[in-house]
Amino acid sequence: MNRNLIFAYPGDLETRTGGYGYDRRVIASLAERGWNIELVSLGEGFPTPSNAQLDDAGRHLSGKCRAGSLVMIDGLAFGVMNQWAAREAKRLKILALVHHPLALETGLSEVRQQEFKAREKAALEHSRGVIVTSHATAAELAANYQVPFEKIAVATPGVDPAPLAVGGGDPPLILSIGTLTRRKGHDVLICALEKVQGLPWICRIVGSKTLDPGVTAALERQVAQSGLGDRIDFAGQLDDVRGELAKADIFALASRYEGYGMVFAEALAQGLPIVACAAGAVPDVVPESAGFLVPPDDPETFAAALRRLLQEPETRIAMADAAAIAGASLPSWKDTATVISDYLEAVQ
Repeated sequence: MNRNLIFAYPGDLETRTGGYGYDRRVIASLAERGWNIELVSLGEGFPTPSNAQLDDAGRHLSGKCRAGSLVMIDGLAFGVMNQWAAREAKRLKILALVHHPLALETGLSEVRQQEFKAREKAALEHSRGVIVTSHATAAELAANYQVPFEKIAVATPGVDPAPLAVGGGDPPLILSIGTLTRRKGHDVLICALEKVQGLPWICRIVGSKTLDPGVTAALERQVAQSGLGDRIDFAGQLDDVRGELAKADIFALASRYEGYGMVFAEALAQGLPIVACAAGAVPDVVPESAGFLVPPDDPETFAAALRRLLQEPETRIAMADAAAIAGASLPSWKDTATVISDYLEAVQ
């Protein structure tokens, strides 16, 4: 059995997002299972590369691949590599790793959404199989991208063991973790916090400020105008996410869409009650017993959920206990790698 794999990805593999974090852990776990992995960066610009960047990426990847090579490509790039996939489908064994469809990114125009959807659908038609991180994404690809279910493998992200959060902050610490982009809904969280400013709390928002400087600037203006600058801290990108979770009382993230939401799983594993939006795969990750799931873009309802956790210690404790129970049942990265390894062997 051939256990050689080319793993292609856009940009810098060390980028601190959930998608890249998943890629890093999968690569390491597959290597532990005996896979020989060659990493290939496809360069910058994805998912909206210039024609020159796209051509360079395709030539570079093709040059790394012998006939019959098994190639897995991160969906952030593969979704727009439809022409390359059409050319190489007969020569290579192509697999896509889809965190979530490109067309479901927040803030796209209808024209851009349709363009992304058409290109990603065409690219996926030329793949031998598709690995996704949630059952919600699998259902989306089957229903709207015409990918047969038998071509899809669901490899849910793993979770590392970590101590339960200590909590008991005075005032309580509301923690949010997510890159400062529109999809993560930090603007909704800030609006909700304005509505509960009469209660004691502080909020810490952890996530890169550099991926979308326009959004970062808008969020900083929003906080300044709210008068809550002394209670809401933009901490930036931090390496010790689990340490941040360990100090929190409540985890709150108002994402408008998630292909999975690894940080929700990490919050569960550390026993944090959650306030989030019922969007994408979030309901698959966060059980009702462990948190409040509200409609996306609804600051009023989000605030009401925060208010309950802040004012009802018994509710917060019960949801924290339920979160710890749910977190203990989540898969490990070894489990994730087993699913992917078995699938790689099956599609050859």
